[in-house]
Amino acid sequence: MMKTPPRVLVVGASVGGLSVVEALRREGYAGGVTLLGAERHLPYDRPPLSKKVLTGAMEPEKTILRSESAVAQLNAEVILGDPAVRLDLGAREVHTAAGRALRADVIVLATGLEPRRLPGQEKWTGVHVLRTMDEAVALRADLLQHKRLVVVGEGVLGTEIAATARSMGLVVTLAGPQSTPMASQLGPVVSGHLAKLHTEKGVELRLGVAVRELVGGDDGRVSGVRLENGELLPADMVVVAIGSRPATGWLAGSGLDLADGVVCDARCRAAEGVYAVGDAASFHHEGLGARLRLENRTNAVEQAMAVAANIVGKDKPYAPVPFFWTDQYETKIQTFGVLHPEAEVAVVEGDPEKRQFVALYGKNGKVIGALGWNAMKTIRSYRQLVVDGKPWADVVIP
Repeated sequence: MMKTPPRVLVVGASVGGLSVVEALRREGYAGGVTLLGAERHLPYDRPPLSKKVLTGAMEPEKTILRSESAVAQLNAEVILGDPAVRLDLGAREVHTAAGRALRADVIVLATGLEPRRLPGQEKWTGVHVLRTMDEAVALRADLLQHKRLVVVGEGVLGTEIAATARSMGLVVTLAGPQSTPMASQLGPVVSGHLAKLHTEKGVELRLGVAVRELVGGDDGRVSGVRLENGELLPADMVVVAIGSRPATGWLAGSGLDLADGVVCDARCRAAEGVYAVGDAASFHHEGLGARLRLENRTNAVEQAMAVAANIVGKDKPYAPVPFFWTDQYETKIQTFGVLHPEAEVAVVEGDPEKRQFVALYGKNGKVIGALGWNAMKTIRSYRQLVVDGKPWADVVIP
């Protein structure tokens, strides 16, 4: 008798979750698949939310990754609007908010991130976070009605929102404890150029000082942000973009290791028959000999393909070259590798003053990363230096 293929349950109707289902079908997997999503929407693309959706250049529905008919062709059960609330690891069963108990032979966790919040921010109207399509729609509505925005958080999302709002004509202040925008992602040299760009575009930077509290009026609407040094930044609305955490609270008590996400091996396996992909997956990178958790779309798709291959028995380690990009104003920044803030940085092509250049990052005598600023084609030729870990002295002229 032919063995029945195992049933797969993918928890998280995200780009990573959808990519697992699609990759399984490309691998020839013919077994049953269920895709469970907390949101009511079909899987959609998140990067456009902080840019094109906020400006109105893209309707929210255009971010949907696949049409209903395309999803139907995957021959998968799709359950939307029902968050997972508990995992019974022994029974391989996921319980949902609506009372479902979904049992599977293989479970893939793709629940992504949830935004961090400031204490008491729910007290005021006009305070936003941005992670979901619905949150992007709500923020856009506020941006169209008000003029003064304070963005709390100088990381990737905060700087993108600041750039988008400024391009829409709003008065924008960017606040956060780092001395320059995206300093922890790009290091002081390149983040210094990003600070200059935002300043030239008219964003008021209030960096290097932490936020103490949000303040509001008698009408219950936020009216400002108070910094630790006592300065009050007036605001008609506030976006809190102080980072995210893996959305793994529902897995507490499951028996999985949840140290900075779902801890996995090099095959993205968290336990027997349980895998994780995307922003919440903390996996062992065999090439780097280190544990990584990567928060970007490219990783979610590539990791999903590796997990699908492992589910069908191919035993494929996941060892990507980390890749990241951000679009702010007319600037596109792309990176390969892991850019440690304390790394050496050398511009090897172009000119930062002309807003087009390539920079290499080095540590322990080796190239560990490459960054392109408006250098989409050129940056690709430096990827191999990162892959090979080329000696710094061989590629950077003193």
